[in-house]
Amino acid sequence: MSDAPPSSVILVKLGGSLITDKAQPGSVRRDALDRLAVELREGSASRGGGIILGHGSGSFGHAAARQYGFDPSREAQPDAVAATQDAAARLHRHVVSALLAAGVSPFSIVPGSAFAATGGRAELVAGDLPELVLRAGLLPVVYGDVVADRERGATILSTETLFLTLVRHFLAANRPVVNVLWLGETEGVLDSEARVLGELDAACRDLPSAVGGASGVDVTGGMRHRVETAIEIARLGVPSFIADGRVPGLLRRSLEGEIPPGTLVRAVANE
Repeated sequence: MSDAPPSSVILVKLGGSLITDKAQPGSVRRDALDRLAVELREGSASRGGGIILGHGSGSFGHAAARQYGFDPSREAQPDAVAATQDAAARLHRHVVSALLAAGVSPFSIVPGSAFAATGGRAELVAGDLPELVLRAGLLPVVYGDVVADRERGATILSTETLFLTLVRHFLAANRPVVNVLWLGETEGVLDSEARVLGELDAACRDLPSAVGGASGVDVTGGMRHRVETAIEIARLGVPSFIADGRVPGLLRRSLEGEIPPGTLVRAVANE
């Protein structure tokens, strides 16, 4: 076992639109994925670990959920659940493969085994797993997926929802969370005139009208869901940065402590 990781944690999400082409089911943007994996290795080496990686389902899980008509309000839909899980896992294997090729040591935290839900509300059922993985010097990797739901049978938990659950878990365990970095294919959150909003406050109650869903197929809410989650995390005292993952070097520099261009969702004192 390696030395203990840093006392603080950073969470990074690679958006599905960044690493796949949502207009083409089952497509991977391998060049982008490979570059981001290398930047993650470089940034992690500089920081000394303490990173949680998440990724969206992009043209894999979202497309399968739409194709099979996954509906969390219906209890009996085994074919849709199985197909959606399979698709999400296939993209996850591409992400893990890129990380391994870049010299990173990933550890897959499969949502269906580590998380559960009650009426769509997520909980971490494998409570000490993230900590154990970090202590082992590995990179925990999570992703949006179908999980068992006590009321609905099964439901889809987005990476955003999993991140919110993990932030609450780490804070309850007195492990500081430095920030959350959301990387997509836009420069940040855009206003109605397509200008980047430099900052959103955690006290924000009404999102700008331009903050909408996602391009392509997305069954979990796209940018609006991301911003709503970032605001909720900010109310826990943790800031978020919503930035353009297409910019070479941005991920590495952000992990090294540089403030990335984009939209800052500013934190408030813990409520």
